[in-house]
Amino acid sequence: MDEAEKVVARLKRIDALERERAHPALLLTELRELVREAEAWTRAEAGETDRAEAALERCREALDRDHAPVQV
Repeated sequence: MDEAEKVVARLKRIDALERERAHPALLLTELRELVREAEAWTRAEAGETDRAEAALERCREALDRDHAPVQV
C-alpha cells in the first residue's frame, strides 16, 4: 500500500470512529498516526508539497498544543 492509500485508509477509519462516537483518546491516537502517514506521503511525493507541508506543520502544532490528557 503506498503512502497516499495509507492516508485515505486512515481518514476513513477516523470518520468511522467519529460516527461511532469513539473515545476522544482513540481519535487523538488516530490523528497522530494520520500526521505521521501524511508526512511520509509528502516525503515520497516528487514535486510541489509546500502547501501539504504547511498544513502538516499546523496539525503538528495543534496536536502538540493539545497534548494534555483527554478528560473523560
